[in-house]
Amino acid sequence: MRCPYCGHDEDKVVDSRSREDGRVVRRRRLCLACGQRFSTVEEIEDKTLYVIKSDSRREEYDRGKLMRGLKIACSKRPVSIEKLEQVANEIEMSIQSDFVKEIQSRKIGEMVSCRLREIDEVAYVRFASVYRNFKDKEEFLKELNELKTN
Repeated sequence: MRCPYCGHDEDKVVDSRSREDGRVVRRRRLCLACGQRFSTVEEIEDKTLYVIKSDSRREEYDRGKLMRGLKIACSKRPVSIEKLEQVANEIEMSIQSDFVKEIQSRKIGEMVSCRLREIDEVAYVRFASVYRNFKDKEEFLKELNELKTN
């Protein structure tokens, strides 16, 4: 690793801390030439995952879209960002454990719905109303009644 202060390429790692279930490592380094300390972040380079949309288009998986959907569903609900990050990590790990290169957007939506249902029922209903594209209040009420009976 090249020192950002002097450009020397020899350093010593003085501290390492893992994050995100070991997928990311933050390292604190000491330059052996100038003595300055600096940090680096290492993460596993994942294979490219493609999402197949409902109209058969393919686009690269974007964690940002997943997080935006979770945040919108959980807005003004007692669900922490840490919990949403955990949900996103669980979904990604589940997809990666299947060793797939492509996944239907519908499948991701089902995974999100399932996890939101466990975390917060209001967030689940919000997400489901958009994801399942409820046409009228009867579909919405049917989903609410199903939640009530379960």
